[in-house]
Order: sequence, then structure tokens, then C-alpha cells
Amino acid sequence: MVDRLPLIVGISGASGAILGICALQALKELSIDAHLVVSRTAALNLHLETAMTLQAAEALAAKRHAAGDLAAPIASGSFRTRGMLIAPCSIRTMSEIATGVTSSLLTRAADVTLKERRPLVLMVRETPLHLGHLRTMTALAEMGAILYPPLPAYYAGLTSLEDAARQSVGRALDLFGLDWPGLRRWDGAS
Repeated sequence: MVDRLPLIVGISGASGAILGICALQALKELSIDAHLVVSRTAALNLHLETAMTLQAAEALAAKRHAAGDLAAPIASGSFRTRGMLIAPCSIRTMSEIATGVTSSLLTRAADVTLKERRPLVLMVRETPLHLGHLRTMTALAEMGAILYPPLPAYYAGLTSLEDAARQSVGRALDLFGLDWPGLRRWDGAS
């Protein structure tokens, strides 16, 4: 049953570690098991950008997999999941996924997600974008990935970086059919 399936959460080395933390918190609130993969650079960004330690982030997940563990269950399509969210997603991670030449569990799990036709949502954190980035994004969209840059929803009355992260993550979780109460939804102009 899909409702009980875990969601893979990848945190890559792009700036925006708060997005991955927010996703883990949301999944915990929704009682959805998160299988977490954190890249080496992401561990550094957690320290630089948030007050959270890697151990505290890992504690939010039901299961933590080392980035080098290519024998982990999430490296195989026979391990059923509801899909994968990479928040944030670096250009390097995005590019590895697009080529299918993966060097870590993070990108292998994403590759498996695509080949199994499960939702893969990439919260790409880069700006400005050059033509190579855009072509890579096009290739990923053609393969079935969903590119979801974490842009603020100005209508939602956001007052902090955390509000913006929660709003972006909540909308990304919508793409997996998850309704998180932390999301401020548009209800029309009053």
C-alpha cells in the first residue's frame, strides 16, 4: 500500500540545508518514514547554515544511509518507496542523475527512482542558470523528474526564511500526494 511506503530524502551539497531539515520534520509530523542520504558537502552545509548537527538531522529520519553505501536497500528498485525528494539539489547532483553515471548512494537512489517511474522531485538551488544547466533540466524533465526550485510564495505572508522553506517543502510534498498542515494554501483573493 502506497500510504505506508517510505520517502527517500536526499540532502546534497547545495546551499539550503534548511529545506532538507524541513522535509524531514514534515515527514515526521505526517508519520511517513524518511530514508535519509546526506552528501559529505551537505553535512558541512548543515553546520554552516543551521544550528542543527548532522546527528540531530539523522535523528529525524526513520533510517539513515551513508552516501557511500551502494548496498543500501534504496539502491535497488525492488525496495519499494513512494519516491525521492532531493532538498536542496546541487547542480552536480542534478547532472549526475541526468547522465545516469552515479557516484554515490544519493545519485544512485535518484537513478533508481527514475527507472522505477516513481516521483523524483529535485529542489534545485542555483542561480543564475546557464544553457548547460537548462539543457540538463530539460533532459531530466523528459526522463520524468520534477524540477522544483524552492521559490517563495509571496502570497503566503512569509516572514522568515523558515516560513519560506516550509512553504516550498509543503508544495514539494504535494507532488507525492502528501498534505502537510504546515503549508499555507492560496484560498483566493479576499
